[in-house]
Amino acid sequence: MIKIATQSPLSGAQSLEGDGIKLGAQMAVQERAEAFKKLGFEIQLFPQDDQADPKIGVSNAEMLISDPDVYAVVGHYNTGVAIPSSVKYEEGKLAMISPANTGVELTEANRKSVNRLVARNDQIAPAAAKYAKDKLGAATVYLAHDKTAYGQGLTDEVRKAFKDLGVTEVGYEGVTAGEKDYSAIVNQLVAKKPDLVFYGGMYAEMGIIAKQAREKGFTGKFMGGEGLESADMYKIAGPAAEGIVYATVVSDIRSQEQGKQWVEKFKAAFNKEPGAFSPFAYDATLVALNGIEKAIQENGGKKPTREQVMNAIRATNEFSGLFTKVTFDEKGDNKHSQVYIYQYGKEKAEFLGEAGN
Repeated sequence: MIKIATQSPLSGAQSLEGDGIKLGAQMAVQERAEAFKKLGFEIQLFPQDDQADPKIGVSNAEMLISDPDVYAVVGHYNTGVAIPSSVKYEEGKLAMISPANTGVELTEANRKSVNRLVARNDQIAPAAAKYAKDKLGAATVYLAHDKTAYGQGLTDEVRKAFKDLGVTEVGYEGVTAGEKDYSAIVNQLVAKKPDLVFYGGMYAEMGIIAKQAREKGFTGKFMGGEGLESADMYKIAGPAAEGIVYATVVSDIRSQEQGKQWVEKFKAAFNKEPGAFSPFAYDATLVALNGIEKAIQENGGKKPTREQVMNAIRATNEFSGLFTKVTFDEKGDNKHSQVYIYQYGKEKAEFLGEAGN
């Protein structure tokens, strides 16, 4: 038995996207199951609910390390959960591949077990700031974040980028995730009238802030990172969702025929649309399984050690996933990661293209 674990929020406010990560991984495991049977191994998905909580993520990581059949982890959704959990993975030589985490600190620790497919905040921030100035006409900006490793990390990187571009900062504030009333910050937006509000955080809070700000007459634009990407934005923000822009690490998977076909397969398998990070969870799982297969071959067809798998995954070079090429550098970052821009329309988010183009 060889298990591939996922770690993502399967309950709570972020469960829609967390479930999308799990199901993307599940598709890949199902597709590769027959090939592994021929090698003499059964593969199984082992999904874990990290509840978007660092303590739960670490506890789950310790449990996964204690199970000798677990050979890789695809996760997390939240950088603030991924970073402390990655310390445990490194101790257990358990390979982790992130389909979603953009926090710079995750790979700066140079842990051999830690890898990611997506761009880092220090790639996303300059692209987002330049787009905001050049395309959205932002001369003044109010910066807000949710005090998490992801949200504050991204906002601080964007803050530097805006300063370099000569955009005037009129405010910088942290908010507490999970609240229902953001009138304190909304009142500041109404009073200061920035051209743009950049929010580093998740869609749940952005939706509430946008809704409450529009209700009080705020007319500026809203922008954020990939944390704003979710079909649930419309349920939370209502009409205020329209016009929100976000820079993300995920391209428009429906722009190519193979992406359209994959979406149809996903819908047929799970009776729902893929989440924002389902495609990268799928590719991350393929990368993990490719590394495991190579480790099996290098071990003479026998079950490899976790360290062999960890090293094989880190050595991934020009692997063609369905949605991204993958080559990991010495830190575990993907040399082929990109940044894209989307804007919420009346009914769905619209793909505006690659940042910088």
